[in-house]
Formats: sequence, C-alpha cells, structure tokens
Amino acid sequence: MVDSEQLGGQLHLNDIDVVHENRKSDHNIVVVNTCGFIDKAKEESINTILDQVNLKKNGHLDKVYVTGCLSERYRGDLANEIPEVDAWFGTMELPLMLRELNADYKSELIGERLLSTPKHYAYLKISEGCNRTCSFCAIPLMRGTHLSKSMDDLVAEATKLVKSGVKEIMLIAQELTYYGLDLYKQRALPDLLRRLSDVEGLEWIRMHYAYPSKFPLDILDVMNERSNICNYLDMPLQHISNPMLAAMKRQITRKEIEVLLNDIRDRVPGIGIRTTLITGFPGETRSDVEELKDFLEEQRLDRVGIFTYSHEENTTAYELDDNIPAEEKEERAREIMEVQQEISLEKNQEKVGKTFRVIVDKKEAGRYLGRTEFDSVEVDNEVIIQTTKRLSPGDFVNVRITKGFDYDLEGVIV
Repeated sequence: MVDSEQLGGQLHLNDIDVVHENRKSDHNIVVVNTCGFIDKAKEESINTILDQVNLKKNGHLDKVYVTGCLSERYRGDLANEIPEVDAWFGTMELPLMLRELNADYKSELIGERLLSTPKHYAYLKISEGCNRTCSFCAIPLMRGTHLSKSMDDLVAEATKLVKSGVKEIMLIAQELTYYGLDLYKQRALPDLLRRLSDVEGLEWIRMHYAYPSKFPLDILDVMNERSNICNYLDMPLQHISNPMLAAMKRQITRKEIEVLLNDIRDRVPGIGIRTTLITGFPGETRSDVEELKDFLEEQRLDRVGIFTYSHEENTTAYELDDNIPAEEKEERAREIMEVQQEISLEKNQEKVGKTFRVIVDKKEAGRYLGRTEFDSVEVDNEVIIQTTKRLSPGDFVNVRITKGFDYDLEGVIV
C-alpha cells in the first residue's frame, strides 16, 4: 500500500492523473502492485494481472505494468507466461517505472504520497528489507537486507501526513525493532518514537511487526512517557512449541517468549498485544497444536491472527517435507481461532461499563464505527458508536462500552 502511495505521489507531482483502484474505469494505463509472500497472495496477484490483461485484449486499456514482490521474485517466469504485460518492475525499481511512464523521479519529493487510506490515518514505513533468517519467509528474497530510513526523512514525512489531515500513524517494517542498526549502529526505534511523538497534531502512533528475539524493552519506556504512543504492540510469535520455533529459526524459546510477555505487561500495564501464528509448518504435530492452544489460554493475548503454512521456494523450510494436507492446516487454524474467539469474547465483556477514547473511522449502515488505542485498522476490533451527534472520520470521542461481542464492542458517547 505504501509503495503504491509513493508511486501515486510521484506521478501526481509529474502532472499525471492517477487514482487507486479507479471505480470510474476511465483510465488507460494500469499498474498492478503485487504481493509474493504466501500462496493466497500470489494467487490474488496473478488473478488481478490476468483480469487487467483481459481488459487490454478487449481494447479497454492501452498498457498494463506489474511491480512489487511477485514481479521481483518471478519476473522471468511470469513474463513468459503472460507476455501481454508491457513491462515488469521489481520492488526497488520505482525510478525505472517512472521513466517508463514518462515521469521524472523527483528525489526531493521523498515522503510525498497519494494516500489510499481515509485521510485520518496512514502507514509509515520506517525501513525496508530484513536480516532475519526465518526458515519459512521469502521476504529477504524479494525485499533484500535491512535498510533503515533516516529519522529526519521519517519525521518530515510524518509532518507532511499530519498537515494533510492524518491523526494516526502506524509504523511498519519487515522488522521494526531492527531500526537504526545500519544507520546509527544501535537500535534507534526509541529515539525515532520520541521524535515522531513531538510532531504537533499527531494523536496516535502505533507499532506493527516487532520481532520478539532480543526485543528492546526501552521501547516500552517511551510508550509510558508519551501519551500519543498507543499502548499496543504487534509482535508476531508464529508458534510456541520449542521444536517448531527451532525449525522456523525464530532464535527464541517458549520460556523466553513467556518472560518477554511478562516483562512487557509489567512495564506497560493494560497494553494490548497482537500476534500472528502459523499452523501446518512441516513436522508440526497434534501435540504442538495443543501446546499452542494451551499457551493462548494461559497468556490471553488481546488479538490473534493466523496463517496456514505456505511452502515457498528458496527458503530453508522448502527443503523440508510439506506433508500436512491443506485441509488439515485449515482445520488446525480453525481450532486455534476458536480458542482465541472465546478469549476475545471474555476480554471484550470485561470492558463493559468502562470508557475508552475512540477514533471514528467511518459511518456504515447508519452507524459510526471506530477503534480504541488497542485496535489497529482492519485486523482488530471495532467499536459501534451509538449517538445522535454528527461525527466525522478522524474525530476522537469518549465511549462507554455497553456490550461486548466476539470481536467488536458497542457503546455510547459520554
């Protein structure tokens, strides 16, 4: 999304009309920005390319270009299979793509973006690539090694976003906690957080994709210091059984994860913790699945997402036997999410009677929907706001919770 927004910003400032996912269908050129992370994402990307190629064949489009991770990883094969695509570009070839589109790459416009999100929130990519060696992950193949953006550039970008109406920024990276090691020879995320927190008008800062091994706990000190840093942490654990963690090359044990979670909760009482998990990794046993379910029951994490294992070429896990049927992977994922669904319901019902600061996201079916600081966009809970007042996206209101559901809350403005 951020890459597409940066492309859109460059095109727009080259006086080229550009929109994200144009519903009017009055465009003549399409750029498909692809994902190549897991099978489902690759399938969606390829289907989208084929849809656009068919439009071109039928005379509705002049040009179809493809960029992003899938193009970076499989460019040669795809070019042979889908010759109707006019050009393929990798993840780091924005200047080349702009040249193809008769636009100049304006380095002085770094940070200029054509937002595809509602104007009150945006994602801020603080680094590119990853130096970790997780056995299941193809990201380093597509995005390269870790490369941090400078603090000055990130503060400038955040300042531009706020001036355009953004109230909430979500920090993203392939590996958030590695930030700064290449540029500043130390983990510099706490310093970056302080500088971003000082941006006037920035109401919420949220952190996504923090790697658990060697997690820098001083991040939590900044979270306590600054009221506009959400008490929220997205930390993908992927699994909990030691055999699976070792096979995934996660560089951490179950005991170390439990100690870390306790330390995080001790330092920031009430923090919302989100994680993602993988089921069906080669060699995963029923015992591993039961251990994961027991862990969720014990830890009662606030938010959990789950992926089924995708067997990716050129990863070290690709050498293992992908011997768990797709149906069994899905069944294991379903079982785990049933456990988490009950935990989520209980935790939401515990919020009834309490009041939370909520950001309004949208009006849908005659009601306003928003989020607390413990919820990120799309992946987490929503708050159904009961009010006769007229609200706008980006407004902050205090909501007393009256009902708690599996994954949503409902309440009234106070």
